[in-house]
Amino acid sequence: MQAASAVAKLRCRSAAHTRATAARTTEGRIVSGVNILHPAAGACAEVVVVGAAVTQGVGELETIVTVGERGRILVTPCDACRRLLADHFPGLRMIIGPADDPQVVPVAEMPAAIDAAKPTDEPEIRDR
Repeated sequence: MQAASAVAKLRCRSAAHTRATAARTTEGRIVSGVNILHPAAGACAEVVVVGAAVTQGVGELETIVTVGERGRILVTPCDACRRLLADHFPGLRMIIGPADDPQVVPVAEMPAAIDAAKPTDEPEIRDR
């Protein structure tokens, strides 16, 4: 969470970049990225991290976390990103939930974990 928060504080200073993701490889390296918001196209921070990992020759990601509000909140990946992460890194663990009580959940268990952790009366905050 510290790496994602540091990237968010440094790079998420405009409306074009509102989320930061950091992932730890099985070798202990950190790969990070931010989302891109643009009227013509955009990409979630998780997708940017997967692209960076592939570019850097990373074989496996071990753990991933996405933050928003310049590192003050944890953001649960959208459905498309969860599917992408599960397909590319089936053993991946995700850090989700409130920042003061985070949970580490295997990517394969994400839909059930999200339903259990998400308040029913609170809308999901997610932008690409």
